Amino acid sequence: MIIGLHHAQITIPKGAEAEGKHFYCQILGLKEVEKPDSLKGRGGFWLQVGNLEVHVGTEEGFDRFSTKAHLAYEVENVSYWRRVLEKHQIEIIESVPIPDYERFEFRDPFGNRVEMIKNIK
Repeated sequence: MIIGLHHAQITIPKGAEAEGKHFYCQILGLKEVEKPDSLKGRGGFWLQVGNLEVHVGTEEGFDRFSTKAHLAYEVENVSYWRRVLEKHQIEIIESVPIPDYERFEFRDPFGNRVEMIKNIK
């Protein structure tokens, strides 16, 4: 029986951890959590998102701009995040409307598709 979701993983190019931590920890304000010693040599970093984790791994030879795969962060204020990202010159992509939700998408500095979403019902 599946009882929940523990984490999701995205990837960034090898050697881009500093830029990735700046974006995810400084701009988005997510907290980095310590990786187990047995995995530290693989590169990347882990983030705490509520009671779940996002694992940021490293991977070469993958065009992140060519996929619809994405993470959707549930937020309290979609307009706030739109302003924050625009301030950092992140292009906002308008999403197809979904009833009862306010949302938008963007690509992180590495091409990963990301969604900010709020239930407005």
